[in-house]
Amino acid sequence: MVDNTLTELCQELHNWFDRVRYIGQITLDANGGIFCDGKSVTVLEGQYFRITDSVFADGVHLYPDVGTTPESFNGAVWVMAVPPAVKTLAMDISAWREKYENVNAPSMSPYMSESFGGYSYQKGSAFTSNNNSGGASWKTTFAARMNPWRKI
Repeated sequence: MVDNTLTELCQELHNWFDRVRYIGQITLDANGGIFCDGKSVTVLEGQYFRITDSVFADGVHLYPDVGTTPESFNGAVWVMAVPPAVKTLAMDISAWREKYENVNAPSMSPYMSESFGGYSYQKGSAFTSNNNSGGASWKTTFAARMNPWRKI
């Protein structure tokens, strides 16, 4: 199963924490096996890895729960060494998104201020960012914690 939050976080950081890259004819089998040019790819249980150029499995996965459709493609598998602090950051981002990126969250309203029936509100500066809703994004909210891991 693809870990969407970690995939997006690594993409934002321009840092995939990769240690070993297997590039060539990649085969994913029904039993969770990963092969590159016919040789088994070594991924430890509980370790993250990234698949690229796949039709069904692009993204970051946690081994052995590959959860992919068996396929063969010309691409890459990057075995990752994600620091515990980055894993925690990804979990915190996921929790924040679950709380604030839903249709009922004030940050998702397209309005910066509103008044009705004697009630009014105006979003504070924390709700100004570059996302389409006008609300704070996970990228701005967690920027300070992401900065140490960024690559150019």
